[in-house]
Order: sequence, then C-alpha cells, then structure tokens
Amino acid sequence: MMMKWGQICNLIHGLKPALTMVVVQVAFAGVNVFYKLAANNGMSLRVIVAYRFIFATAFMVPVALILERKSRPKLNLKILFQAFLCGLFGGSLSQNLYLESLVLTSATFASAMANLVPAITFVLSISIGLEKLGIRTRAGKAKVLGSLIGIGGAMILTFYRGVEINIWSTNINLIRSNGHVASLHADPGKRFLGALFALGSCFGYAIWLVIQAKMSEEYPCQFSSTALMCVMGAIQAVVFALCMEKDWSQWKLGWNIRLLTVAYSGIVASGLMVTLISWCVRTRGPLFASIFNPLMLVVVAILSSLILDEKLHLGRSNGGELLNKF
Repeated sequence: MMMKWGQICNLIHGLKPALTMVVVQVAFAGVNVFYKLAANNGMSLRVIVAYRFIFATAFMVPVALILERKSRPKLNLKILFQAFLCGLFGGSLSQNLYLESLVLTSATFASAMANLVPAITFVLSISIGLEKLGIRTRAGKAKVLGSLIGIGGAMILTFYRGVEINIWSTNINLIRSNGHVASLHADPGKRFLGALFALGSCFGYAIWLVIQAKMSEEYPCQFSSTALMCVMGAIQAVVFALCMEKDWSQWKLGWNIRLLTVAYSGIVASGLMVTLISWCVRTRGPLFASIFNPLMLVVVAILSSLILDEKLHLGRSNGGELLNKF
C-alpha cells in the first residue's frame, strides 16, 4: 500500500509542470477575450499594455519582497540587463504587437498564430545550446517535423480563410453589446498585417523564454525575477504609451471592462501565470513551457464562438489543426 501511495505521489509530482502549464494557457485564453472586449470598447492598445504591467508590478513586488526576502541573491548589472530584456521581449514589445494583431484579426486567429512559439523556441534553443537537435533520433525527427507542420499551418491560417463552419450559436456577442463593432476581418490586407504583428509577437515571446532560462540559472527566484520583469515592462510600456497616445482620457479607468481587463491581465497573467512559467522554464526548459501554447487556441476558439460571436472558417480550422500537431 505504501509503495502504491509513493508511486501516486511521484506521478503527481511528475505531472506538476504539465498541469501548471495547462492552467497558464487557460488563464491566457481569458486574457485574449478581455483584450478583445477592451479594445472594441475604445481603449487604447498601448494604454492597455501599460496598465497591465503597472498592475502586475504593484502586485508582484510586495509578493517577492515578502516570500523571497531571505533566499533572494544580490542583484548585479547582468541580472538587471536580463530583466530588461525579459520585460521587453516577454512584456512591452510582444504584448503591443500581439494586441495590434488581435484587433486587426480576431482572438482565435491571434491565438492560433501564437502556436508558432514552440517551433521558434526550438530553433532558438538549438542555436544557443539549450536543446540538442538529435536529428537521427525519433525525438529529433519529431521536433523538426513538428516545426515544419507548425509553419505550414500558420501559412494556411494567414492566406486561406475558407468557408464558414457553423457548429453552434448562442447569439451572444459581448462586443456588439458594448456598442463597438470592428469590421476589419473582411480586409485581407489588414488580416495579413495582423499576421505579421502576430509573428513578431511570437518571436518576442520565444526570445523571452530563452532569456528566462538563462536568467533562472543565476537568479533562481521566480517571484523576484517576475517582479523585475514586470517593473522593466511597466517602465517600457508607460514610456511608449506616453509617446504614442496623446489623448489623456484614455488613461481613465472606471468600474467597467477596461479596469477588469487590465487588472486580470496584470495580476493573473503577468503576475501569477508568468511566475508559474518561470518555474516551468527553470525545471523543464523553455521548449517544454512553449509546447502548451496550442491549448490556448482551443479554449479561445470555444470562448470566442460562444460569447464574441466569432465564426470559425475552414482555413482557420485546418491551419489551426496543423499548428496543434506540434
């Protein structure tokens, strides 16, 4: 009996990283829906990102100071520079690009394009020695094939829309209820531009995972590293928003979808979920943390079709299926 209980405990312990990343992707799917609602409510994209990291900083800094006050190593210039890069590639830059893509396309499309992250992370990890290719092994061949299939799926998703697929309809459209309805999806040029923004966001996210793995080796404190990343991301995002956004009314928050969006995306996504990602990267590596991205597509597609009245199309279905193969 003791042996069986011990085996169960070992199994649960071994599944912790995978279960953690499942929770992360479900939480990130919620961010996609909130982003779309806030953007269609008229909120500036740059202000959304700035407030996201302001809320994340306000939450994570006290948590890090309390929980890791005795175990936190001393800061040095190298750690601060890595935190700056994490805040840039995993925060302000990638989020601004992603939000632009989300508004120009749809929540489902942007989430599907994000599934290129495993392939990009795989290539980057090999190039700097974090992962071994092992092309003669089954695992190596599977990774290469998965990368090629993922790229093919992204191309189908971008260039081929296909016929509409009607699975269910709840007649619920939270975007229309807010009084702002975007009509960008019919413009192929804007959809292609949105795909380019999404691709740039994928590269930024993949670079962040690789830098985070390096940072975790010298600074193995996930709460403190996340807090540093949030501080750097907040500074960058606020400076960028102040330079680009001249309408001061955009910074006003009320008890509405705008406040809910920035609070959820900041505290839950950039705070708690990024901390969990940092832990997974430190324990299992950047590639492991990236391979769960396809799960977000499934959750976002379901939520978007149920509450945003987004339509699934054959091209997106086939392209998303190929992306999920990785």
